Amino acid sequence: MDQDIYSGFDEVNDLSMLQNEDVFQEAVKTSYGQRRGPLVVPQTRGGAGFGAKTANKPPPTAVRGVLGSRRGTAARGPEEGGARPISAINAAGFTPNAVNRSATGAASYRSGASEAKLEETPEAAIKKMEKEIMDLIDESSFALESRQYKVALEKANKAVTKEKILQRHRDLQGFSEQTYLDLTYSVYFNSGNVFEACEMYQEAQTAYMAIIKNKAFSSAGRFRVNLGNILLKQGKHVEAIRMYRRALDQIPETHTHMRIKILKNIGVTFIKMNPPQYSDAIVSFEHIMKTKPDFRTAFNLVLCYYAIGDQDKMKKSFHRLLTVPMEGVEDDDRYLQYGDDPHSSLVLEAIKDDELRKIERNKKRLAERAIIQAAKLIAPVVEGTEALGFDWCVDCVRESQHTELASELEINKAIMYLKLKDFQKAVEALKVFEKKNSKIASTAANNLSFLYFLKGESKEAEKYADQAIESDRYNPYALVNRGNIHYKSGELEKARDYYQESLAIESGCAEALYNLGLTFKTMGNLDNSLECFEKLHAILNNCPEVIYQIASLYDMKQDIQQSVDWFMHLITIVPTDPGILAQIGAIYDQDSDRSQAFQYFLESHKYFPSDISTISWLGAFYIDGQFHEKAIQYFERASLIEPQEVKWQLMIASCYRRSGNYQQSLATYKKIHMRFPDNVECLKFLVRICTDLGLKELQEYANKLKKAEKAKELRDQRRDNSGRRSGRPRGSGGSERSNSGNNRAPSGRQNSGRQNSGRQNSGRRPDQEVALRDPGSGKKKPVDATYSDPIGELPPRPRTSAKTRVVEDDDFADEELGDDMLPE
Repeated sequence: MDQDIYSGFDEVNDLSMLQNEDVFQEAVKTSYGQRRGPLVVPQTRGGAGFGAKTANKPPPTAVRGVLGSRRGTAARGPEEGGARPISAINAAGFTPNAVNRSATGAASYRSGASEAKLEETPEAAIKKMEKEIMDLIDESSFALESRQYKVALEKANKAVTKEKILQRHRDLQGFSEQTYLDLTYSVYFNSGNVFEACEMYQEAQTAYMAIIKNKAFSSAGRFRVNLGNILLKQGKHVEAIRMYRRALDQIPETHTHMRIKILKNIGVTFIKMNPPQYSDAIVSFEHIMKTKPDFRTAFNLVLCYYAIGDQDKMKKSFHRLLTVPMEGVEDDDRYLQYGDDPHSSLVLEAIKDDELRKIERNKKRLAERAIIQAAKLIAPVVEGTEALGFDWCVDCVRESQHTELASELEINKAIMYLKLKDFQKAVEALKVFEKKNSKIASTAANNLSFLYFLKGESKEAEKYADQAIESDRYNPYALVNRGNIHYKSGELEKARDYYQESLAIESGCAEALYNLGLTFKTMGNLDNSLECFEKLHAILNNCPEVIYQIASLYDMKQDIQQSVDWFMHLITIVPTDPGILAQIGAIYDQDSDRSQAFQYFLESHKYFPSDISTISWLGAFYIDGQFHEKAIQYFERASLIEPQEVKWQLMIASCYRRSGNYQQSLATYKKIHMRFPDNVECLKFLVRICTDLGLKELQEYANKLKKAEKAKELRDQRRDNSGRRSGRPRGSGGSERSNSGNNRAPSGRQNSGRQNSGRQNSGRRPDQEVALRDPGSGKKKPVDATYSDPIGELPPRPRTSAKTRVVEDDDFADEELGDDMLPE
């Protein structure tokens, strides 16, 4: 085995043919040509450094550059002296199959190798993780803006987790000095915002404190304002003020805007304290008014002086409120078009409703609202009377830059008279505006129309409603008032037209939409009415009146399920409304669900125990269930509410009789007879019970029953004759009256006695006539002793035997009993 392992490498004589091989040249350029140089392996004590198994093998050779510039690999140690022979054919790791690869395969191999090389670098992995974290922060911020709190919280937590993984990866790779502080700042700031929006205040404080405690973050002290806001939401006012002041100390004097915001928070926190510290709040607000005044701060200052009762300071603060400059809010004349330049028209059309214009409108609206509210607040106290106080405020406003608000204050003065129920002065205050400009005159006339409408003076209401429409044809509320007048007079079509015209001017006019729905409901057009109220529900979410109308319409359309669903939604808003609970019970009762109906009627009775209809339903429910003692309790309450109504006391007595307590029933009937001696039903019950019990009072109550029936018949005759008398000849009136009277009495007795099937169904004897002696003739005359149970029929008696009892003939059946046999 003395053969040289390197023998045969130099046997190739001509390699010039490889210069014309395109595949080989492409392989040289892409793969081996880009290597940095020959691999030099340091020599170790054990040899070449490749381990025991490869100690005697040479390292792979490298082909670099073009074909003529080949170099061998240095594998041998310095003790061998000579250089290694140049490899020619079979290099280490080189196979002949590599020569047969196509150019396309070589190119794909080159790109894949370069991508793998990029992915493996630590810098690329860090950049990728940073991008993922920023994407999570963006997604969380957008979700928080759209009020998707759950999604925002999940994304924020993922961002925090990935940021911690990124920090550990940097430490492992040795890039701890290249920490991306802005990324860490953004992650914790976003998580704090999300936690605060989700009312997870403890977690939000932890996130903000992580920023504050990190000295690497500049201006981290301003996050104490966020901590103060959280403490204020938690009701910890003292800690919130302390945190605001610490933030104020860390804000430099050059940041005036930020310092003013912190001072506002301090002043508001003093007001919210219990008890409020108005003097400390005044100090903060006064400092703001001296530095950079604004309408909100000026209004809060007026409020504080009003709370401590300082009239002079109230007046001075109101004057300062009127002198606050209107920054960024100029006259609307700049939005008017001058000339016929099309370019200028396009520019004006574009900036009329842009975002800056909306900001200007909001600022102006805030200023007007602050002035009006402050004037309404201090007017009753700055002078001797409310009228004088409003006059002083109006004069101050007229002398200021807000002159147009003086008329609105005068209208508020009229409304103040309405609250004091001084309608005459309110009318006088509103009539002053009849000769003012169109908008103010329309508002005043509209209020006058509404006042006269409430007073029931339809003509005056119609007059001023027409004036309001003439002054401002596009006043939707004037059209609503005009429609209300037609609705009250029954002219539903005209009322509908006015409401629709009002909606054409202002589609969001809630009054017009609600009244239009009522108009369609009254006209029987349930579908259009339902459409109106559903639109209004989209505008006024969770409005009880609107939801009730929708539920009522579904009930009228016999859609029980939809009606119950809407009523259930309404109960979540007004859970203690007895009328709604009773109506739900009535729907379940109509649907034959008595148990559910009982639950809702019982709840309704708990909140409103004086409702007669609910009491009546509960009493009838207990009677159907054979719980007469429970029913007696409800009927007793009804008799206390309506003591002059005899039916409740008759029901009480009937319950006693049905439960088998005849003595108590008889005593109750006697009490009823003492209070209502002419009540025929009560007398019939007394005759019946006395007959069943064999009492001596039978004759007395039978005579009273006969007299009461005659008196009732005479009353009925007079009532009928008074209705028939008009248009008839006088001569025939007497005969008709006599005939009608003679014919009515027996028929009345027949209907009440022989045709009464209620007693037959209850298991009693079908007909019964009590024999009475006529004092004049000595003959016995039958008296009708039948009655109608006020609480319904008794249940049928259960059969105890199928066998029919044989009734024996009575030997004395044909015998007439003499007067001596009757009970004395």
